[in-house]
Amino acid sequence: QEVMITAFSTASSNATLPTTLDVAQRKLGIPKQIATFVLTLGSTANQNGTALFEGVTVLFLAQFFGVELSIGQQISVVLMSVLAGIGTAGVPGGSLPMIVIVMQSVNVPGEGIAVILGVDRILDMCRTALNVTGDMVVASYVSTAEGYPLRMDGRARSAATDTPA
Repeated sequence: QEVMITAFSTASSNATLPTTLDVAQRKLGIPKQIATFVLTLGSTANQNGTALFEGVTVLFLAQFFGVELSIGQQISVVLMSVLAGIGTAGVPGGSLPMIVIVMQSVNVPGEGIAVILGVDRILDMCRTALNVTGDMVVASYVSTAEGYPLRMDGRARSAATDTPA
């Protein structure tokens, strides 16, 4: 909850990273080596909320401008949105240039981004919370898969207990 609130209020995966690392290690008991690797990589490359937003936005704007997209073009939008989500910076508004690139690849007018700009800050806050939550889920899964069960009691692991079960 603390991580999601920080992500929502900052709208930045990178700004949320210190809080995410702290909560993962202190409250969930994810070992430091797993938390630092997975969460740091996730804050830059696992932008699942951003990829979802980009795809939906391009499809919305295509309908808004009356651009008919074939099934092939729609699949192209999905694939490009996933790749753009990986390449998007974890900063507020970082996805906007990528959306324009995806839009232009399927002949949706780039100026359509102006329709989104008015509400993007609110949407950015929501997708950042989704991005960071996704990173925490992956870190939790990796920790459990490596034999480190999650601790839900909020107690941090000590060096003596930082071994797989």
